[in-house]
Amino acid sequence: MSVAHEAAAQSPATAAEPRSVPGAVPPRRPLAAGAAAEFLGTAALVTVVVGSGIQATELTKDVGLQLLANSTATVLGLGVLILLLGPVSGAHFNPVVTLAEWFTARRGGAGVTLREAAVYVPAQIVGAIAGAVLADAMFGAPLVAWSTHDRSARHLLLGEVVATAGLILLVFGLARTDRSRFAPVAVASYIGAAYWFTSSTSFANPAVTIGRAFTDTFAGIAPGSLPGFIGMQIIGAVVGLALVALVFMPGRREAGEPAA
Repeated sequence: MSVAHEAAAQSPATAAEPRSVPGAVPPRRPLAAGAAAEFLGTAALVTVVVGSGIQATELTKDVGLQLLANSTATVLGLGVLILLLGPVSGAHFNPVVTLAEWFTARRGGAGVTLREAAVYVPAQIVGAIAGAVLADAMFGAPLVAWSTHDRSARHLLLGEVVATAGLILLVFGLARTDRSRFAPVAVASYIGAAYWFTSSTSFANPAVTIGRAFTDTFAGIAPGSLPGFIGMQIIGAVVGLALVALVFMPGRREAGEPAA
């Protein structure tokens, strides 16, 4: 079974759906439904990230507590969104995950097609922007205010490589070992941990990065920092896929051993 199958049979909720034939691939959801799920999920994720950041800064001046509140809300929100929308689109909410899945499935394996990827990625970006605008609206901030939070330092860019590589390794490692049912907890937990162990606080998502440029609040990122962050996220995705291929390479069968 292809590593890219988490959008269908290996997504946590889809894997629980009954199948008439053992090992059969469930029918694909309509493309419009998948695009809507990616738009809604990414919008909700950015609303959680930005909204909890605004709320935290209004409740305390302690930066550590602000980050704790922001990361906790993100962990809980992301886990719920993956659980809810995973059966529809695979709950990527992230262009590098979508493109990595397409890349691994490009030779005919299961996973998103090029057409689906071409629809999902714009839906994720538009959803991220909508989520930032919605969060600002809920807290009475200007609907669109370009962030002034510069994040162009080299150590922050390295943090994005590490954060994104780890995310890709986790998502596709779970798929390779047929444990994608644990994705809601595992992915949310990883993002929560990466908030703290990476210097960049783990954006690890080009769509979310773009959306966060539209809000001049705690979670924002200056537009001038976007190219560096997104570039490092792409590099991180490549590193992550390389690690998946290395760590989860298929085992060799001994002579005379029947195929699985």
